[in-house]
Amino acid sequence: QRLLAAGKTKMSAIGACMRKVVHLCFGVLKTRQAYRPDYAFST
Repeated sequence: QRLLAAGKTKMSAIGACMRKVVHLCFGVLKTRQAYRPDYAFST
């Protein structure tokens, strides 16, 4: 919603969300630690 309000297209906003999830997954796999939903990451 933030990206859409900034004038980005819907597909661009979806792509940004997908990138964030992929980075999160690779971070979990790389560190071999369990996923922590309370872990703070930039929004």
